Amino acid sequence: MTTTVNEQQQALAQGRTTSMDLTEEALSRAADPGGEGARVFTKLYPDQARAAAQASDILRKAGMTRSPIDGLPISIKDLFDVAGDVTMAGSVARAGEPAAAEDALVVRRLREAGAVIVGRTNMTEFAYSGLGLNPHYDVPRNPWDRETGRIPGGSSSGAAVSVTDGMAVAGIGSDTGGSVRIPAALCGLVGFKPTASRVPMDGVLPLSFSLDSVGAIAPSVACCAVLDAIMAADGRPLPRPAELGRLRFAVPTTLALDGMDKDVARAFEAVLARLSAAGVRIDEIAVPEFAELAAINANGGFTAAESWAWHRDLIERAGDRYDPRVVTRIRRGKDISAADYLDLLEARKAWREKVEARIEGYDALLLPTVPVVAPAIAELAANDDVYYAMNGLILRNPTLINFLDGAALSVPCHGPGGAPVGLMIAGPAGSDRRMLAIGMAVEALRLQDQA
Repeated sequence: MTTTVNEQQQALAQGRTTSMDLTEEALSRAADPGGEGARVFTKLYPDQARAAAQASDILRKAGMTRSPIDGLPISIKDLFDVAGDVTMAGSVARAGEPAAAEDALVVRRLREAGAVIVGRTNMTEFAYSGLGLNPHYDVPRNPWDRETGRIPGGSSSGAAVSVTDGMAVAGIGSDTGGSVRIPAALCGLVGFKPTASRVPMDGVLPLSFSLDSVGAIAPSVACCAVLDAIMAADGRPLPRPAELGRLRFAVPTTLALDGMDKDVARAFEAVLARLSAAGVRIDEIAVPEFAELAAINANGGFTAAESWAWHRDLIERAGDRYDPRVVTRIRRGKDISAADYLDLLEARKAWREKVEARIEGYDALLLPTVPVVAPAIAELAANDDVYYAMNGLILRNPTLINFLDGAALSVPCHGPGGAPVGLMIAGPAGSDRRMLAIGMAVEALRLQDQA
């Protein structure tokens, strides 16, 4: 059972535990040869973590607490710079590249808030997939079904499993097309993707400059709100839960509900019924622009164009060390001309304006984060066609919100003992605090207790 930021902070304040105790437990779980730690982390920081925990305990004894995450174990995805380390980003192609001179700004803000950074988490190589498979460092197993061996979702695969398995109270990841929300949904956690500009990308290895955002995977919406405020340097009081009875939601019927399996369909229908019973007004609306996005991105979109710009020199030096499924898609960007890229910028601007106009007047969009439950690793690893088809399906709904530059949460909504299913609550750019407030209210309905 995962514990929240608030629960761990209360235990520290009441003297029921110490930061050192929490850190030792997290490190012990990460190092357990019978656990997932070897697949979850690409590098652990035991000495740094213990030093940070000791400092937190000393300050707490003196009556000083720096933030709600002071003394708590946090994991960071393997694309955040840490001073003195080469940022590998789930690859082996960057071996021998220069080490980072300083921490990423997000990492620095976390440390200043007292976070205990326990390690760097595994990910899809260079964040280029929503599945979480990695041929270099193996694949963390989804906690829902370890016997079958199911995907954790990606690209922030290790981030999610570090939380489910008690190796961290929260994992910090990136989200370019769903890479925070997908693993959160498939592993039964909360994931928050902010408006792209809200959290700085300084010192974060990019996938797509136009789409990248930094967010948290954690046990609750409140946990994500705390971490978002720290990473965004937002000193305002945290959002409070919205009043459900005053809310009006839109369920997009175009594309977003296609291909749902029986588990997701059942959970999503139950969520809508619970919300309606709580006084929420829910309208089904067509959003024809959603059906246009595949054609807009037919040549690979921003991800191919911008990843090629960053990777082209490294591919020339070390292309044979990339995951073939990753480098193939990056190379698509080579054929995107400057004119194509400018057309894409204009197409996105027009698309966003139309979608924002269509959803104006609604407090949020509701849609399944992912239309299927986590598939088995073996069936994806064995067949490229199955891999690419499933990757496209799992990325589909989250990508809609990235292209909108919106803010979005994935909140667990499956029944007790069922396969994890995520409900996505999404709004336009700049609606971050509003989405968190709505997410807190929806979460308070205890959706996972539904029959």
